[in-house]
Amino acid sequence: MKKLSLLTLLLPLAMFAADKPSVEQLFSVETLKVQKQTLSHSKKNYGFVKADEARIYEISPRFSGYVEKLYANKIYAYVKKGEPLVTLYSPEVYKAKEDYLNSYSYTKVRKNQGMLRSAKLKLELLGVHEKEIKNVLKKKKVSPYTTIYAPVSGYIFKKNIVDGAAFNAKSRLFEIVNLDEVWVETKIFEDDVKWIKKASSFHVSFKTTPKIYKTQNKLLYPNLNPKEATLTMRLRLQNKDNALFPGMYANVISKDTPQEYLTLPQSAVIRKDGKYYAFMVGEYEGEYEPIEISVKPLNNQTYIIQDGLNAGDEVVNNALFMMDSDAQINGLY
Repeated sequence: MKKLSLLTLLLPLAMFAADKPSVEQLFSVETLKVQKQTLSHSKKNYGFVKADEARIYEISPRFSGYVEKLYANKIYAYVKKGEPLVTLYSPEVYKAKEDYLNSYSYTKVRKNQGMLRSAKLKLELLGVHEKEIKNVLKKKKVSPYTTIYAPVSGYIFKKNIVDGAAFNAKSRLFEIVNLDEVWVETKIFEDDVKWIKKASSFHVSFKTTPKIYKTQNKLLYPNLNPKEATLTMRLRLQNKDNALFPGMYANVISKDTPQEYLTLPQSAVIRKDGKYYAFMVGEYEGEYEPIEISVKPLNNQTYIIQDGLNAGDEVVNNALFMMDSDAQINGLY
């Protein structure tokens, strides 16, 4: 195959460059070596933050009653586990506590542990807090009021009572959402399902924080949307600082398992008539040979070399447009 000389490229320009910079200054050919890199493919999708359904808690008393004092009185307020939410008066709970204290007094005279256990179990099944049950025997006195405490830390997403309100058993008084872990749901086109199944890691970013969230925990819902030809993928993210909230827009980068590839930057490869070429450094200085190669994209900046070059081969990285023009004029390829 014919070789391309740098002198051939520069001679026409040198003829009228008397008062211009030298051709060496104007045309500095940068070269690089073909090298092996351990890299992974990546794809970008978009999604939204959702609350983890396993971390949504409803506060629904198993008894009826009246609100005596409301502590959690604002929607979206943050509460910590064990904080009081509301103090109530419930005739049913009040009677159950009296029965428990009476059973305890009775067993002092006549041993009947079964009766005492049954009375305590009734309070537990009504959802009375363990601390309150212990106080019945500790103080030997029954309070007419009972307090509901936050079972977890989180935000109050729903509040359905106010001070002085009455409620029935099973009424949903509060909904508390713990955001220490959240989901990101993203739509995956049917054509990308095979890729997603091979993806080994996911990098998730948001406009509201510079932090990049990394996860490998994924779930592909087994339900295809026929109108969009998409499936939903769910990622689980740690969110201990509560920086992420439901509804936030997410950029999701999926990556496969890193592999070793023979690579060249896209600037070192040109395409002509459906074929790809690189210019290999020749035996003599300023001599370059166009080599047909087989490539496929790794990402927006890099090609994987499948055939035509080996690791360590030196090729031209810049001024390819100049070489391509002269090579076409001389019919080199």
